[in-house]
Amino acid sequence: MHTHGLLKCLRPAALILTLICGAALAEETVVDSAFGEVSVSGQAERVVTLYEAALDTALAVGANAVGAVITRGGTDVADYIKSRAGDIAIVGTPRETNIEAVIAAQPDLILAPAYTNEQQYQLLSKIAPVVVSNVPPFQPDSWERETRLYARAMGRGEAVEALIAQIGERIAEVKALVEARIPEAQRDAILIRWMPQGPLVMTKDVFSATLLRAVGFNMHDNGLVKEGRPHSEPLSLENLSGMDENWIILATLNRDGEEALAAARRSPAFSRLDAVANDRVISVSGQLWTSASGPLATLAILDDIEAAVTAIQP
Repeated sequence: MHTHGLLKCLRPAALILTLICGAALAEETVVDSAFGEVSVSGQAERVVTLYEAALDTALAVGANAVGAVITRGGTDVADYIKSRAGDIAIVGTPRETNIEAVIAAQPDLILAPAYTNEQQYQLLSKIAPVVVSNVPPFQPDSWERETRLYARAMGRGEAVEALIAQIGERIAEVKALVEARIPEAQRDAILIRWMPQGPLVMTKDVFSATLLRAVGFNMHDNGLVKEGRPHSEPLSLENLSGMDENWIILATLNRDGEEALAAARRSPAFSRLDAVANDRVISVSGQLWTSASGPLATLAILDDIEAAVTAIQP
């Protein structure tokens, strides 16, 4: 009698539990990543990002990013995103992950770059579901596809679509400004990362170069970048003419690069460049322009382009 009554009391609770479990199952997302399908339940609450673009996307869609790698050439996340990231745990570098730090961050989802190997993937998968990008690099839509992949894994696919639409409108605005201020015949441009060992010509298909192309610039790498590579070998000061175009977008990663560039500016070879003589050199952050990608990086780069073009003297 008492047992029967107890079972009757438990039935509503069991029914509620069943409904809750059913809802959780319904929220499970299956993501097609580099190492096959990965199942992620609900919206991730603690995300560790092992790639600059993954951190950018996580912060852009309002996810709780609890771990990240340092930016290239830096000791923390990139300056353009630091205020959003806050006091985030550093769990490694772009090429080396600190597994203990990842475990300490207690993630329920790990977002990893395309160059993650299978051994790393298997090790990380023991901590939490791991989504490794399967998007090929150096395509005009690579950043959009990667952003969608990571956002979907975090259960925030709808939020990112609204953001991508907003970015499309912003690209159109900046393109109209470029077309109004710079004659088409004067829009040839090249993107350079200046390192202590010399300038590197970035591929015309790197993320920021595709944005420059989207707003109307004609991007070049002057045949100096091997196919599939992000940049050329360092140029000597004697060979700086290989990087001359109407516009030079000149990026440095850190103080060492800035000091090397300052020294190069004093050389006759640098001052002879047409872009230098015509005051068409745009100095930018290499952490943003040559290392980052994602929706927040896109908006920041578009702001830089807008500011540079607006500053052109008629």
